[in-house]
Amino acid sequence: MIPAGDIMENSSLTLTCSTEANPAAKYTWYKKNQSLPNKEAQLAFRSIQASDSGEYYCTAENELGRRTSNHVFVNVKYGPKATTLSVSPSGEIMEGKSMTLTCNSDAYPAAKYTWYKENQTLLQGPESIYMFPSISSEDRGTYHCKSENQYGWINSTSLFLDVQYAPKLPSVSVSPSAEVVEGSSVNLTCSSDANPAATYTWHKENGDSTSVSGQIFTITDFTAEHSGNYYCEAQNKRGRSNSTLHLIVAAGSRTSAAIGGITAVLLAIILLTVFLWIRRKKSFPQHCMGGKRSDNSAQPNQGPVHDNLSAAARTHPAEQQDDLHYATIHFFQSQADALYSNIRPARSHRQTLKEDEEEDVEYAVVKINDASRLPGTRREEDGEDSFALYSTVNHIRAQAL
Repeated sequence: MIPAGDIMENSSLTLTCSTEANPAAKYTWYKKNQSLPNKEAQLAFRSIQASDSGEYYCTAENELGRRTSNHVFVNVKYGPKATTLSVSPSGEIMEGKSMTLTCNSDAYPAAKYTWYKENQTLLQGPESIYMFPSISSEDRGTYHCKSENQYGWINSTSLFLDVQYAPKLPSVSVSPSAEVVEGSSVNLTCSSDANPAATYTWHKENGDSTSVSGQIFTITDFTAEHSGNYYCEAQNKRGRSNSTLHLIVAAGSRTSAAIGGITAVLLAIILLTVFLWIRRKKSFPQHCMGGKRSDNSAQPNQGPVHDNLSAAARTHPAEQQDDLHYATIHFFQSQADALYSNIRPARSHRQTLKEDEEEDVEYAVVKINDASRLPGTRREEDGEDSFALYSTVNHIRAQAL
């Protein structure tokens, strides 16, 4: 056999049968005891294939006898071919059952296998089978295997395992997700993982026996009667499951608006009360200090009036001075305010002396408040008014005396 050693697929190989004979021998080639049509001394393979692997020998024969050669085993080595993936048992795959995947591949030497699910490696090794002792819904998906040896590799076709299972615990949701306001529209949605796909039915606990089919249950005009527990049931041919949702109706928009209005009014009243209290607390000390400033500021104006009155009084006997009452006149500068007093019209000197014992002369306290200015201030333009008052008082006093 030339060449000797490992024989690669698609390479060339020559088998030669030789003997000594006279007359010359004729040759016959055999493969596994099956004669081949070639009658030459050489059996040549221009592109040997895996199918050419086997045990070969030849016979040499003439009219004097027949001899058989030794046997030669031809092992053609090649990479994996025709890799297939199968599942058992066949048919529907139900959750909880045992399953086996088998990867079949023709290769020499024997191939090693790598198992994949959704292109994620699961297992690698010489095993051509992958087992599920108890298949579950998480095992649902697409599988394939890869067979490989030193002469090459190949992937199998993909196989989808459609694991069937009963609906899982449904999840329920409310839309809109905020409080359910009376009179609003509400959508209840139910969803569940199931294979085959589940059908949905809505029920209301302690309500009427009617039920609503469909994944979404809509209440167009939600009222207090709709409050309560709702449960959704998901069902397929493998089983059923249900989940409960509790709904409570909230106050309507008008009630909410009224409550909001009342709250706003109360808050405004509280803020106003606090504001006035703080303002009064701050203005009280300023008012007290302002009164003191007013008294002090009035002193320059009081002096001349007091002096004039006193001078006029000294021209009369002491008994008449005892009946005199001197008034304190406070001047607060203002242009707008009118000057009012209870100073009486002037009388004759005799009338005054006659009524001196019956009635005392009184001088009013005249205060001119300027709301727009701080107490104790004075403007130049107010000087004319203060002087007029000062002159009138002196004049009246002089006539009285």
